[in-house]
Amino acid sequence: MNRDAIMQEFRDAGAILSGHFILSSGLHSNTYLQCARVLMDAKRADRLCSALAALVNAHLKQAGQGVDIIVAPAMGGVVVGYEMGRQ
Repeated sequence: MNRDAIMQEFRDAGAILSGHFILSSGLHSNTYLQCARVLMDAKRADRLCSALAALVNAHLKQAGQGVDIIVAPAMGGVVVGYEMGRQ
């Protein structure tokens, strides 16, 4: 999945917000990607996490390493953690 396909997933989910946002870093942005909106659709989450898992696995394989455990934060990361583990 390339960058354009990923951004299309966000657009299709209505997850690209425009306005004035103060980020947790204190910086300001006129665009915000709301990942929760993308992950509300299980099939979309599957597609995105499958692409992410393939990328991670390719890098790990190149380094001669693998994944033994998946850890995700309880708030905001449960769906991605689950999907990455499932992949």
